[in-house]
Amino acid sequence: MLRGAVEKVRAGHEGLSRLDSAIGDGDHGTTMLRAMGLVEKTIVERPSAQGRDRQGAAPFPPRPLRALLNDVGWAVMGVDGGAAGPLLGSLLMGMAEGVGERQELDAAALADAFEAGLASVRRYSQAQVGDKTMMDALVPAVEALRAAAGAGQGAAAALAAAALSAEKGAAATADMCARFGRARNLGERSRGFADPGATSMALIFRGFADGLAAAR
Repeated sequence: MLRGAVEKVRAGHEGLSRLDSAIGDGDHGTTMLRAMGLVEKTIVERPSAQGRDRQGAAPFPPRPLRALLNDVGWAVMGVDGGAAGPLLGSLLMGMAEGVGERQELDAAALADAFEAGLASVRRYSQAQVGDKTMMDALVPAVEALRAAAGAGQGAAAALAAAALSAEKGAAATADMCARFGRARNLGERSRGFADPGATSMALIFRGFADGLAAAR
């Protein structure tokens, strides 16, 4: 899942910066690119799957998924470039709490994790759906994930539904007036452009979905 998010954001980071150039500082794409680099570095250094020691001689036990998500969250928390790093970090660390001791996640467990991640983000941000922020993608994605889990869908299908909802939510921000960040200073002039934060969140969810589907 995490590697899928890294790939999607890397592929789309230039578009994120173009969006941010229209209503912000123009650095959101490079900020997210740095964040994904730290995600990948942490995955490599602290794997969650069965592996071997540095000499390749003996296996070492799997690293708990909770610990990996927490480490990744801490890594991206300090990324320079506005609120993107802290918000993404809080999402991941909240997800770590939601995962608990589980190593394998079905749709219901994924919904638990993402709901905990959303709750963590809400402790850092007062933004709501309709404010033209990442919440416009994150909230509907989490709601769709829970609904799919409740309908008995598998983890891959549930994440695909979440990704689609995130993409729709991000696209809808083009018709919104920004109420947070630098874009709020533009008032009505912020309309006509999708929010970069919502767009990057949609990329992350699509990466999660594609990554999980490819692993199964």
